Amino acid sequence: MRIRSICPLERKNQGDTVMTRKTMVYVGCVFMALLLLNVGCQSKVDALQTAPDFSLKDVNGNDITLSQFKGRIVVLDFWATWCPPCRMSIPELTRLQKEFRSQGLVVIGVSLDDPVQASNLFLKAFMEKFDMNYKVLRYDMKVMKDYFGADNPAIPTMFVIDRDGKIRNKIVGYRHGMLKKSIEALLQ
Repeated sequence: MRIRSICPLERKNQGDTVMTRKTMVYVGCVFMALLLLNVGCQSKVDALQTAPDFSLKDVNGNDITLSQFKGRIVVLDFWATWCPPCRMSIPELTRLQKEFRSQGLVVIGVSLDDPVQASNLFLKAFMEKFDMNYKVLRYDMKVMKDYFGADNPAIPTMFVIDRDGKIRNKIVGYRHGMLKKSIEALLQ
């Protein structure tokens, strides 16, 4: 007994099925390329918006609020341990934290990792392995909505927040040197 598919994309002729699959893959690739191109073009915040305050737990279970860093320059980095560009940005974030800490810079990583798959213990070990010298917080859906709206975030995404709590720059993706320029502009 043969089981027949009711899928309209599947044809009796095997060649048609292969061609249909190739077409679907091609259309999917074009769609993803356009989506990524669009995300890459949205790298600056249009207006000086006040950064939404939040209260999130760090990897030690402490409550951290954005407002406790008012008067300092904050880099808010949305990232994940499984994201290769996020991993590439860690050494630069660590260097910047070390270089500009005395001038009022605070780097805060907001981990988008699933807490079930990446426990706090896992994140602490990850931070140690990558010599991360800045705070790492656990995300929640309210913070995601406040910073990204209904959009699905591309990561890493870094928000540069000035001493008055205004978002001065939004950097989507890892772009070596771009973050340092944003920070230096705020220090002048």
